[in-house]
Amino acid sequence: MSKVLDEKLTKMTLEEQKLWALRHTAEHILHTSLQNLYPKLKKAMGPATPDGFYNDFDFDEKITEADFEKIEKEMKRLINLDLPMIQEDVKIEEAKKIFKNNPYKLEWIDEIEKRGEKVSTYKMGDEEIDLCSGPHLNSTGEVKAFKLLSVAGAYWHGDEKNKMLQRVYGTAFYSQKELANYLYQIEEAKKRDHKKLGQELELFMFHNTSPGMPYWLPKGLTIYNELVKFWRIEHIKRGYQEIMSPILNKKELYITSGHYDHYWSEMFVAKTEDEGEYGVKAMNCPNAHIVFDHKNRSYRDLPLRLSDTDPLHRYERSGTLNGLLRVREFRQDDAHIYVSEDQIESEYKNVFEIVKKFYSIFDINYSFRLGTRNPENFMGDVKTWDKAEKTLNKILKESGIEYEILDGDGAFYGPKIDILMKDSLGRSWQMGTIQLDFQQPRRFKLQYIDKGGSLKTPIAIHRVIYGSLERFIGILIEHFAGNFPTWLTPVQVKILPLTERNLNYANSIFKKLRDDGIRVEIDERNETLGEKIRNAQMEKISYMLIVGDKEEKEKTISVRCRDGKSLENDSLEDFIRIIKKEIEEKLIN
Repeated sequence: MSKVLDEKLTKMTLEEQKLWALRHTAEHILHTSLQNLYPKLKKAMGPATPDGFYNDFDFDEKITEADFEKIEKEMKRLINLDLPMIQEDVKIEEAKKIFKNNPYKLEWIDEIEKRGEKVSTYKMGDEEIDLCSGPHLNSTGEVKAFKLLSVAGAYWHGDEKNKMLQRVYGTAFYSQKELANYLYQIEEAKKRDHKKLGQELELFMFHNTSPGMPYWLPKGLTIYNELVKFWRIEHIKRGYQEIMSPILNKKELYITSGHYDHYWSEMFVAKTEDEGEYGVKAMNCPNAHIVFDHKNRSYRDLPLRLSDTDPLHRYERSGTLNGLLRVREFRQDDAHIYVSEDQIESEYKNVFEIVKKFYSIFDINYSFRLGTRNPENFMGDVKTWDKAEKTLNKILKESGIEYEILDGDGAFYGPKIDILMKDSLGRSWQMGTIQLDFQQPRRFKLQYIDKGGSLKTPIAIHRVIYGSLERFIGILIEHFAGNFPTWLTPVQVKILPLTERNLNYANSIFKKLRDDGIRVEIDERNETLGEKIRNAQMEKISYMLIVGDKEEKEKTISVRCRDGKSLENDSLEDFIRIIKKEIEEKLIN
């Protein structure tokens, strides 16, 4: 078994390891079925994944979902044969002979040879042999429930400079019931897909002239601004001071911070004839350190909480871009907190309170994950790292909040606590992060005067709560299926006049609502009431106010909620009181 896979498996529970072996076996059944059906196909690679499995292959003919029925039929045949999974180590020379007609396998063999590892192969009975280090089930007959899901293109090794291969995705479970539940979730996720809903609700768009950089349309920007407004108000209450800093910075800034050595390849770079290279800002911390250092500081200034939401840019590879979930331009609800060593615990507790406040508003469950030092990619001395990790472990234990540890997942300058949230479909997402940094303040030679008059180096806490606002909004769209809480809904109320003669009354209601700070529109189209209601429901409007001759005569309104229910009270004043309370208290509909 390869070192990387071995490390991955040791971090899994026993049940997760069993499921991994099941899915890895299902993947072997898939690629053998593909080879049987399409003899000229060249297998490239095919791992198990946390959600299922996939196989990449090189084949001149296009395979589509229309082919899945015959592929699954061949897979079932191999399963019914209950073929044993036979592992055998072979010598490098023999492996090269076996796979002499497959350049992808030969490349893998060369890599294995460089690492000094054994070449491991697996066969299913007398079926096609393949390079693989396992683990697998004992036989194909143990695979009870599987389904092919989709087909896509994939560059070899994920590098767009390499050849585009075909990739078939699938999943497998131990029972049909588990599979059925998963497939239901898949269908529900498709309905909630933020890319689909974002287009339908006119929230955002992309254009090929700026790959991975969203255009925020008026309705989407309303959501964006409301999230930032809430963030800003809550942080001002807690003593944060907002800053703004340059988007372009000379390479030298990132050499000082350590990002040049550890992150430069992930950044956009601008070159000038006379001033050398500039980095397009991918993170805010170096600029925050500059702000800290622009004047003399004392212990009375600490904790110093500097926050910002500047645009950031990261060179995500084109094949990894995914709507709002992985973009090249984004903003974070960022902050850098400068503390003395004895203030670390209390400041982390303060940050945990903000996390609780923010996530409870969206009815989102969350947990923490501690990322420790990566022995192959870290800055500073081991002793300081050990001290920082010990501190965070203690803070997490005392918090009482569920957490896990992921060894080697820390930032290059310090250990971190990631915020893991679960959406309404039970999917887990890594969102915000709270990082403890002893290293960068030293590199920037940051200092403050302590109570005794001595110069000390502060510790920096890097933290984001939403994480990337783009990603957070994408997840919120899917979490709520577009039915945002009223305080976030782009259009909170739509007035539906029954006839043109009711327009004057509708406009008087519109003015009253607008003056009370409620986002409102009037549907003035010459359409039936049913059509207007359907349109408002498709737009996910929180409330519809229906006004006709009866309402105009009695100076009332008929209130319909987007779920089809009606409010009994027909007083405009009472409705305004209800909706304003809902907005101000950030209630979930």
